[in-house]
Amino acid sequence: MSTNIFRILIFLLILTSCEKDFASFDSEVINSENAINFSTNSIEYNLQSVSEKVNPVQTNNLSSFLLGSYNHPQYGNSISSFIGQMVPEEYNHDFGDNVVLDSVVLTMPYYSRGIETSEEGDITYEIDSVYGNSPIKISVYRNNFFLRTFDPYGDFDASQKYFSNASLSAEEIIDFNQMEGELLFEIEDFTPSAEQINLTEIDTSGNSFVSQRLAPALRFKLNNPNDNFWENNFFENEGEPVLTNEPNFKDFFRGLYIKVENVSQDGTMMLLNLASSNSKLTIHYTSDNTSIGDNDTGSVDEIETNQHEYVMNFSGNLFNVFEDENLINISSMDQTNGNQNIYLDGGEGIITKLDLFSGTAINEVGEEIGEFEHFKNYFYDEISDQPKRIINEAFIEFYVNQNYLNADEPDRIYIYNYDQNSALIDYFLDQSISSTTINAKINHLVPLTRDSLSDNRGIKYKVRITEHLNNLILRDSTNAKLGLAVISDIASVQNFGILDEEESNNKSLASGIILSPKGTILHGNLSVDPEKRPMIKIYYTEPED
Repeated sequence: MSTNIFRILIFLLILTSCEKDFASFDSEVINSENAINFSTNSIEYNLQSVSEKVNPVQTNNLSSFLLGSYNHPQYGNSISSFIGQMVPEEYNHDFGDNVVLDSVVLTMPYYSRGIETSEEGDITYEIDSVYGNSPIKISVYRNNFFLRTFDPYGDFDASQKYFSNASLSAEEIIDFNQMEGELLFEIEDFTPSAEQINLTEIDTSGNSFVSQRLAPALRFKLNNPNDNFWENNFFENEGEPVLTNEPNFKDFFRGLYIKVENVSQDGTMMLLNLASSNSKLTIHYTSDNTSIGDNDTGSVDEIETNQHEYVMNFSGNLFNVFEDENLINISSMDQTNGNQNIYLDGGEGIITKLDLFSGTAINEVGEEIGEFEHFKNYFYDEISDQPKRIINEAFIEFYVNQNYLNADEPDRIYIYNYDQNSALIDYFLDQSISSTTINAKINHLVPLTRDSLSDNRGIKYKVRITEHLNNLILRDSTNAKLGLAVISDIASVQNFGILDEEESNNKSLASGIILSPKGTILHGNLSVDPEKRPMIKIYYTEPED
């Protein structure tokens, strides 16, 4: 009787899977609470973990950009600088007569959210994605290196890629001396502030008032090299071809190079929101406005001096350059049997390859076979072409190696198909949502569990791969190697290229990994603590005899 019920259930599940692109068999289908003619059991399989250094990564066209310095106690110091093209909001701009420069202001907002508003309209902000609070040195240069749009060595209309080591390809590296044009600003001890930015004006009575309230941002008043840099380049070029269209402008004014240097051991790293409408370079100036009184005679009544703005936005090639200390020597680690630790470091850092079902097992007739073969035979009958057992839940727990000091542990890690550079089916089927994307997908990728009694230290990450394993069984999917990495925003999984000297592997990395300065160390498959080695744990249902 129980066998018949099981066969009916299997038929219904298979029928459902035919109607959908992906089937979902989880613990809600059958579990220990509602099972009558079924029993729930579990089984474990091994995996192998091998960490690898990431080659320089593509950093142009990212959704956000890092700027600053971040020091990890195990991985060392990382510095992120920024290069970006700019275009004016208006071409062939009329500056007017008797033009006088007032100021030039660079604004690059942080990611922030308002948490309180006063009766006067002032907002108290909380900054997101700022790591550390120690001073850094920032220098703003006019970029002198021409940033081309298309790759002359690629396919027709192939866009030029810019990599984190300041290269365009394995053979072509940008000379930083070419980027450092005129020095426009320099600060030796910059730290970001969460304070609202108030812009003031003077009313007709000579009193100042707040005319505009801005969210927290990196905001610098740029210098005027040789006292006439901005006048010569912009005001004096009114009507000239260099200010009349985008190609000419980008060749003439090649954007900014924002260079970061360390002044302390710790530093500060910031994620900048260049998609914000407040991200811009603004030239403030005054010019004459002539009022005509008598249209017949053309006599001049008066000449007024008015304030104006010439605004440039970041557009085109924008990219990060990383300088990493790399204290962990990955090349000396065992590439065959796995290792004691799993090393994960964001940016141009370290990811780890996972080889599932890497051990051996004994089958029903006492033969030693590979674990993947055992897994498929255990859950699926190839002769009858039917599942033998139903996977309710499958997951891997990755334990933090607390022997290593890390005061700023990443909340999220990301698992993906290493061979295909794609997220797993579990990622796409996870409909858990949050007010912030950084906290989404928490069923598939459970955030770091912390110990509230021990300085909030991280304990473990849990990664559910139920549907990934169902695909291996029901659709005969390839048991591809999986990649494991830290990630800043779990929604940022768009892939960007990895520089390959042989240009044959076609490897890529999710943008959220590239934009994470954090790192962690987990117990690997050869950990000295067997209880904390990562294992594939499967809870399943089978019919009772």
